[in-house]
Amino acid sequence: MSAPPLPPLRILHCLSSLPGEDRAPRLATLIAGLGSDAAHSLVGDPAAVAAIRAHLAPGCKVSTPASFPSLAGKPTPGRLVTLAEAMQPYDLVCTYNWGAIDAAMAHGVFAKSLTLPPLIHHEDAFDAIEAERLRTTRNFYRRAALRHAHALVVPSLLIARIAQQAWQQPANKVVHIPPGIDTAAFAATPDPHAIRVIKRPGERWVGTVASLDPASQLPLLVEAMCALPEEWHLVIVGEGPERDAIRAEAAARELSHRVHLAGAMAELARVMGLFDIYALAAPGEPHSLAVAQAMAAGLPVAAPDIGDLRAMVAEPNRPFIAVPGKAVALGQMLADLAEDGALRAAIGAANRARASTEYAADRMMAHYRALYWQAAGRAA
Repeated sequence: MSAPPLPPLRILHCLSSLPGEDRAPRLATLIAGLGSDAAHSLVGDPAAVAAIRAHLAPGCKVSTPASFPSLAGKPTPGRLVTLAEAMQPYDLVCTYNWGAIDAAMAHGVFAKSLTLPPLIHHEDAFDAIEAERLRTTRNFYRRAALRHAHALVVPSLLIARIAQQAWQQPANKVVHIPPGIDTAAFAATPDPHAIRVIKRPGERWVGTVASLDPASQLPLLVEAMCALPEEWHLVIVGEGPERDAIRAEAAARELSHRVHLAGAMAELARVMGLFDIYALAAPGEPHSLAVAQAMAAGLPVAAPDIGDLRAMVAEPNRPFIAVPGKAVALGQMLADLAEDGALRAAIGAANRARASTEYAADRMMAHYRALYWQAAGRAA
């Protein structure tokens, strides 16, 4: 007789805030992909919990235990033991970024005495305090909190290096899992009616997906457009407080008629293929999900050499990943791509092939499933 099926793996997700536009859909994709083999509980930052719920398909159930203690507060012994005791009913604990590090510390201190399930920490973004540089006190705290973690998952080679060097995590404990996307959806024919900007005959588009905030440096991208001929337009997908600053830069450069703010969009796969070049002035994170999506859509990418971007794109695209913070350099790369349609097509094809092997959602899912099930002592 075959053994009865195991009950779902009970996973506790301790969430901090989720800066950036891709983290909520990424975790929602993971939760949905694990299906009925896992039961998920979301605790922590209310906005993060709500964002993940909003991206889950109808019928995909998660719980949000109201009695779970807050992740915020001073790391006193009493508070840490309360957090640790709340982890006991689960098979696996997942913590996310600095905002959930006290939960990781509570686990590390009381795992043995309270017989807690294994913990996997996920670090994929830095808040405003660490955006410019890491803080020594936080480095020491992470070292202590993650000492007994089963693994540390990072989406970026840059963060993997930081984890090993600044946080002194053993190389065999740092697991690099790039974000996964639906590569087939982005390779499909785009929908010209999915965006509120009309692409007229003869027009070419430089496109970008970004939060309209200072970190994205979108006025610099507007300035770079001065190097392109009249038929080239810039289409920016996203929302944020810098809308007026971008418009002012376009007006100052006499480019208002060629710079279009399309607003935020949920279904980027319907739009990405309308672009002819994908461009960034500054990525919001070391590993840009939007760049992976652009690659899957068969686009060449022009961007600064920041984070993982050079390693992400296919080899023929790497000459177009260059000097950060320089509008002239970005403009020259855009101009070189704009004048050579055959080059754009060749680079785009190479990027699409790389995306299909490196950034497919099922590949990401297989990595997470293998890691989670191995940590919990189950066969994947």
